[in-house]
Amino acid sequence: MIEYRNLRVALLGGGSVGAQVAALLLEHGDELANRSGAGLELVGVAVRDLDAERTPAIPKHLLTTNAEELILGADIVVELMGGLEPAREYILQAINSGADVITANKALLATHGPELFEAAEQVGAQLYYEAAVGGAIPIIRPLRDSLAGDRVTRILGIVNGTTNFILDRMDVHHDTLEAALATATELGYAEADPTADVGGYDAAQKAAILASLAFHTTVPLEAVHREGITEITAEQVDAARKAGYVVKLLAICERIAIEGRDGEYGVSARVHPALVPVAHPLAAVHGANNAVFVQAEAAGDLMFYGAGAGGRETASAVLGDLVSAARRHVIGGPGIAESTHATIEVLPMSSVRTRYQITLSVIDEPGVLATIASLFSEHGVSVEAVSQSVSDGKNLASPTATLVIVTHEATESSLATTVAALGSNSVVSSVVSVLRVEGV
Repeated sequence: MIEYRNLRVALLGGGSVGAQVAALLLEHGDELANRSGAGLELVGVAVRDLDAERTPAIPKHLLTTNAEELILGADIVVELMGGLEPAREYILQAINSGADVITANKALLATHGPELFEAAEQVGAQLYYEAAVGGAIPIIRPLRDSLAGDRVTRILGIVNGTTNFILDRMDVHHDTLEAALATATELGYAEADPTADVGGYDAAQKAAILASLAFHTTVPLEAVHREGITEITAEQVDAARKAGYVVKLLAICERIAIEGRDGEYGVSARVHPALVPVAHPLAAVHGANNAVFVQAEAAGDLMFYGAGAGGRETASAVLGDLVSAARRHVIGGPGIAESTHATIEVLPMSSVRTRYQITLSVIDEPGVLATIASLFSEHGVSVEAVSQSVSDGKNLASPTATLVIVTHEATESSLATTVAALGSNSVVSSVVSVLRVEGV
């Protein structure tokens, strides 16, 4: 017979997400108890500043600056402090004291995930992290549980709401990157220092988590190829739309056959801007929303879409984990072990195969197109389509033309040598841009 019990919940962090978790837990405690079979008592909230204003407000009697003491005796610890330290230290303390841990800390998981999962497994504790990727979007549990019997082959994700908002403004309103970023900052979507977002660091952390989970291995953060959106121009976004694409910052995780090693596969994780066909579901993800598009051998194509950030939205995912943790305490047992024990080779970016769009400014004279085509052929890159526009020649010593070339699939290394050859050829005035094409 399952016995009803009360569980002590310690909350570390009283910021926007922490305050929402506390408010929802206090407001809906009875309902959550009915769903989990356990009473959930919020015993305290560890904060740095007891007097800071919080929205919604947290009852003063719950606030403390002593996180270590709060962890002692807790059945479930919810870490919402962010950063690497002291969050890592507190999580390990909680695990070693026998508590289950819930976290939304993507940076910590991407950097120290294996250490934390191993510590939890050794003592039979559980680490929950649904809110670490995608905010309110349920993606961790589907990958870990629902698709555990399938083989995920590829993930395409819009996992950073700030950059999606910026690129969407550039597409819909024809803003410059600087103007779109200013609007994002004004509306609270971007931090005062937006580097983590626009530089792709936030998305790379999430890519490391998704790849590790989807492919049942450990993909270290340093193995994730990262590019941000700082070099994307309004002209590129407008040209993409005219060609039937939108520009998105994608986190891409995929299972790749290793060339020359029959039957062997590796995994790849990368973050970079890409052209996405307007007909693809990810092209319709607007504003600060997130979406994760999963391809699996048996299940086919699946997409998870919703708010990727926000205090209340992220709190929803945290509370879902809280109910899961409470149910585990009620039923008993060690819970689900993290499936990260396989050793699968993480492949370098040079081995990735995809399609590319290369925009060139070239001298407008006979034979140029043939020269360009031969350079692609020499480096093993097959051209799918070419379009050309010619300048009027005014104020130029010699007229130029713009070539937009779309390739068939090629390796990153082959494309890199091709672009280098183009850049050094006398008929090419400049390599204007190189963008990968995904979702085709």
